[in-house]
Amino acid sequence: MKSATLLSFTEENYLKAIYSLTQRHGSPETSTSHIAEQLSTKPSTVTDMLRKLADKKMIAYEKYKKIELTKSGKQLAILVIRKHRLWEVFLHEKLQFAWDEVHEIAEQLEHIQSEELITRLEKFLGFPKFDPHGDPIPSATGELQAGQRITLSDVQINKSCEVVGVNDSSAVFLKYLQQVDIGIGTIIKVLEKFSFDGSITISLDRKVKISVSKKFADNLMVVL
Repeated sequence: MKSATLLSFTEENYLKAIYSLTQRHGSPETSTSHIAEQLSTKPSTVTDMLRKLADKKMIAYEKYKKIELTKSGKQLAILVIRKHRLWEVFLHEKLQFAWDEVHEIAEQLEHIQSEELITRLEKFLGFPKFDPHGDPIPSATGELQAGQRITLSDVQINKSCEVVGVNDSSAVFLKYLQQVDIGIGTIIKVLEKFSFDGSITISLDRKVKISVSKKFADNLMVVL
């Protein structure tokens, strides 16, 4: 998956944000306000950048209307995500950075342009399919491995599941997961659910029993 158009770091970050929003909301389009919220910036700043991206044929954009990535824009966004997630694997597996530390560093490394470097990095890592947070790594052709993931909130009582990822990759949440000894591959069994506040009692690897909030359960991705 090659891109002949060179963009600034900021422009690449905008494409990545737009792609992430469309995936999250299950729609090919998103809005200026959602982008501003995602990037913690002002709508007027977003509008200026959208004009630049439209001029470069990266997005389809008209003022006061929804924003959609063009084919080129989507390819480039996926390429940036591919590099980001490969760098996260490298930082976590080879340099022993904790999974709550890798995102910020990978944000810097994802803008390296050398395709040969990324090809060799992927081979060096053994062609990983997922990053340390359980997110799928796009292939060199931009394909993503589909997975039947659900949130812990959706798991029925007395059912067991395996942790495969997170919705919230913030350092605060990831550190909390480490404190309660939950990571990728942890086996969880749902023991009780409380309708009052949505909290859940779970057991970890059939040993430790803990209670977690609905917010926690909504942000933990699992497979049955």
